[in-house]
This record gives sequence, C-alpha cells and structure tokens, in this order.
Amino acid sequence: MRADAGGTTVLDVWRRPLVRVLLFCLLPVVLLGVDALTSPDVRLGPLMVAGPTFAAIFCTPLCVLVVLAVTVPCAVLAAALNLQLDSSNFPVQMGTILLISVASVAASAVRVRGEHRLAASRWVAEVTQRVLLHPLPRRTGPFDVASLYLAADEEAAVGGDLYGIARCGPGTRVLIGDVQGKGLASLEMVSCVLTSFRRSARHGLSLGETVAEIEAAFREEVQEQCVVKDPGVRPTGGPTAESFVTGLLVDLSDDGGVHMVNLGHPAPLLLHEGVVTALEPSVPAPPLGLGDLSADEPVVDTADIPPGATLLLHTDGVTEARDASGAFYPLAERARRWTDREPDALLAAVHADLRRYASSRLVDDVAMVALRRSPVPTPAGHTAADGRRAPRTPPEAHRAGDGARPRLGRPVSARRGVSGVRVGTGTAEGAHPDGRAPSGTSRRQP
Repeated sequence: MRADAGGTTVLDVWRRPLVRVLLFCLLPVVLLGVDALTSPDVRLGPLMVAGPTFAAIFCTPLCVLVVLAVTVPCAVLAAALNLQLDSSNFPVQMGTILLISVASVAASAVRVRGEHRLAASRWVAEVTQRVLLHPLPRRTGPFDVASLYLAADEEAAVGGDLYGIARCGPGTRVLIGDVQGKGLASLEMVSCVLTSFRRSARHGLSLGETVAEIEAAFREEVQEQCVVKDPGVRPTGGPTAESFVTGLLVDLSDDGGVHMVNLGHPAPLLLHEGVVTALEPSVPAPPLGLGDLSADEPVVDTADIPPGATLLLHTDGVTEARDASGAFYPLAERARRWTDREPDALLAAVHADLRRYASSRLVDDVAMVALRRSPVPTPAGHTAADGRRAPRTPPEAHRAGDGARPRLGRPVSARRGVSGVRVGTGTAEGAHPDGRAPSGTSRRQP
C-alpha cells in the first residue's frame, strides 16, 4: 500500500519509532475514553496493560517506559470512573500492570540486544560474501552482466554456490558452480575454487588447463582439511574425501563465440527472440574432485550468442525448487516470457516468479548470472538476404585446448585427476582458420 502523496509505504511509516510510541500510547487513552462512555459494569482498565506488552515487541526499552508512563495514569483514571479506587481489587490490578510492564521492559532489552547481535552477524556475512564473491562488473566487453545470489540460510548471506567473472584478453571467462552441501560449512571450498579460477584467468590458461588447476587445488584443499581430526577445529559438515563441486566454465569472445566446459552442472540457457535453448554438454564430465572417475579428458563445446541474446547461467537451486505439489520449477519454460529483457530485469523476474512458485520456501542456495550481448548490427557475411541473421546449427565439441585462444601469461602444467589434459595443436575438421571450431553437431576429436 502506498500513500497517494509522496510514495511512502505504510511499512515505512510503521518503522518510525515515534509513530510506534504514539500508537501504543494511544491504546490506553482510547480504552479510557470507551470506559468513560460505558456503564460502570464494563471495566476496561485491566486491558490497558496491552500497551506496554505490545510495545515490548516493537520498541526499545525507553519507548516501553514512555508507554508505561501513559498507561498507569489512564488505569488510575479508569478505576476512579468505575468507583474502584477504594476496592480491595485496585492494588492487585495496579500491581499486575506494573509487574507486566517491568517484564515488558526487560523483554524489550533482551530483544534489542539480540537484534544488535544479528545485525553484526549479517554485516560479517555480507563482508564475507563480498570477499568471496566479488561484485560482478555491470559490463564486460559487449556483454551486459547481472547476478543474483540467495543463500538457503538467509542469515548467512552466502552458501555453497559460487560465481566469478574475469576478463581474458579479447574475451570474458565466467565460472558458476555448486559445492556439495550448503551453508557456512562449504565456504572453504568456495574460496578454494574461486581463488584458483581467478589465478588461472590471470595467467591466461585455456579452459582445459583451468579445469586441471582448479581440480588440483580442490583436491589439495580437501586433503588438508581431512587431516584435521579435532571436531573443535574442523566445522561440522566440512569437506570430506568424497566432496565435489559441479561447475560450468564459459569463455565468451567479443564476437559472440562461446566455449564451454560442463562439469556435472545444469546446462546454461540461451534466450533469444522468445526461444530458450538449453546448451547441453556433448559429453558429460564428472564434477571437480571426481575427475579420477573418468579417464577421458574434459570436452569443450562451442556455440554462438547472436546480438541481443542472453546467456543465463544458474545452479540447481533454481530448477530444484518445488511448489506445493512437489513439481520442480520449469525455468526454461518460464524464461520464454522474458527473453527480451535486460539482465537485471530478467533476474528480477525469475526471482519473483521463483518465490511465488516455491511459496518463499527455498531449501537450497540459488545463484544466477545473466550475460546479454549488445544488439549491435550483424557483421557482414552473417546476414541472410531478407536481413535476418542466418541460422546456425547446434554446437560443436572438441577436446580441451583444441582451438583454444593463445595464452596471455606464463604456461602452467595442466592436471585433471590422474590423467593429464593435453592441449591440442591440430585444427578440427572444418574448423575456422582462427582456430575456433565451427558451429555444428557436437563431437569429440579422436
């Protein structure tokens, strides 16, 4: 509800301490007026204790004392109007009001102290979130960027989901992931993965090498944590030898080319002109931490983002949210209504719709990153005769490092579990001269 003149909400007015005090002081005054207009058989004096009692829920101890200072005289006047000053029940009535009022002041003091502690905890959680999840830039290259993070533990502000963006020469690298488990116990793994991702981006490693570096760092961190046996030092729910992280690494070139490595993570969605396409991996790969379960090298899939299209990355906290009947949230279906929106508006629409769908019951962390390519004119050679952008075939996949862009920093050896990641130098069949595989049916090179 909004006021007609100013746009101030009723909730904003209620939050003002002076308004609360006046309302609670008005309660005994109103009861006194009603008591004066009714028969002496109806005695409303005992109800006046509700003023300090309700004030203890919403006001500070000082405000409760102000309400008490108004309530006591009103109770005495009500007793006088009802000819109860000389009765044996009057001292009992006044003693009850005073006793409840003192308890209300004490309860208000305890509540205010708890609110201060909670505010301090939230501040620490917000600082932790800013340290781990660096605020994403509003724009990187030709892409507008927006992000959304909702922790399952709302008081923690940060949980087991993660995302990061790094500018790598003529392109942008994006990471989104989900650590096994949730809540504060997963923060160590979140920090480890993000630190390794940023270091790899600064060194200009390819996607395959980045996966290997993050995998190695994650395993080393898990091994160090597993050595700690003292339950007083090691947090409950901390990493174990079976811990893993699902992740999606995406390289976005400024010309719209996309290279992706999907490590057991939900597929990103490409939103364009009312159509939502899930960019599923051509060859499933195990999550980080479980790379030794597969002897195959991670596969890099390629695709293309047309001008004006949006790439939506998300964690399973979105698609696994349930309604009252237990049905999962149909993100791809719902997102068709918002394909033309800017990233901020898109995530706001998904967030509001997700809250309504799940009735505000989110049992898992939620993270989303939206990147929208600027709707610039289509480059020459990619426009059909009728002026529309020529359609492309499904994405092409190749081994990690095939057609990778030149590294910008010093070389770092790549490791992926017990098997290495070989960075290929050959060009895939039908590849473009610049080394990027063409859009086509995804397949792995022999």
